Amino acid sequence: MTGHRRVGVVIATRDRRDRLAVTLRHLGGLPERPEILVADNASTDGTRAMVARDFPHVRVLALSRNHGALARNHGARALDTPYVAFSDDDSWWAPGALARAADLFDAHPRLGLIAARTLVGPDNAPDPLNDLLARSPLGPATDLPGVQVLGFLACASVVRRTAYLDAGGFHRVLFFGGEETCLAYDLAARGWGVTHCPDVVAHHHPATSGRPGRPVQQRRNEVLTAWLRRPVRHALARTGALAAEARADTTARRALRQTFALLPAALRARRPLPPHVERAARLLDLEGAIA
Repeated sequence: MTGHRRVGVVIATRDRRDRLAVTLRHLGGLPERPEILVADNASTDGTRAMVARDFPHVRVLALSRNHGALARNHGARALDTPYVAFSDDDSWWAPGALARAADLFDAHPRLGLIAARTLVGPDNAPDPLNDLLARSPLGPATDLPGVQVLGFLACASVVRRTAYLDAGGFHRVLFFGGEETCLAYDLAARGWGVTHCPDVVAHHHPATSGRPGRPVQQRRNEVLTAWLRRPVRHALARTGALAAEARADTTARRALRQTFALLPAALRARRPLPPHVERAARLLDLEGAIA
């Protein structure tokens, strides 16, 4: 089976028309010729018209409101390829990366998610996350490629579609910002392998100005993920640490307020990890790693 029949690409976007156009040009030039689906989070900047005009081969899933990271869930359901690669509107895949990912999935039936090696900006600087993933203390598994991890960058990940949907995709409580860890936990809890494979390469060109509110979302979601999946003692400790920082830090204070607002929903969706995954998560805690 050829690469383009095996892998589709889902891009979640909102009001970033010009950056999305750059990403679509890169993806459209890949030798694999993947199916591309834009999951548009109710953009108001003409995104949909631009795609229809300039990229008629690209499918658009027009969402009626902003679903955040859950737009990827809608996109994955809309595709019928066995494997789904995620890009953001500022990232794309290196030539041959998607074919390589598909080969790895074909050869390893338990593999659920590949965390790629990420190169940043026009200089192709290695993302610091690459080394953290490569040094994961979880090590290799005999039936999986690469090294086992419990963290990844969403815009540099490829999933087995059935595994992704089996795990429920990105969690609705988290919405956006640091949403990856909970999905890695949920895949591992259901027996799927999550690994870092450095021969699968993604390019990421984030805006130098960053995105307002992202640090707050990430801090909030770190704590909410603990309440969703980790032991109560661990979740209380993470909440207490954020509360202590909130006394002197505006970002932490905003994150704490948002955490408390979403905590009832997180508690209703709480599903602690099975013991073997909790042990792996605890090992990563002790190593100070995110992988």
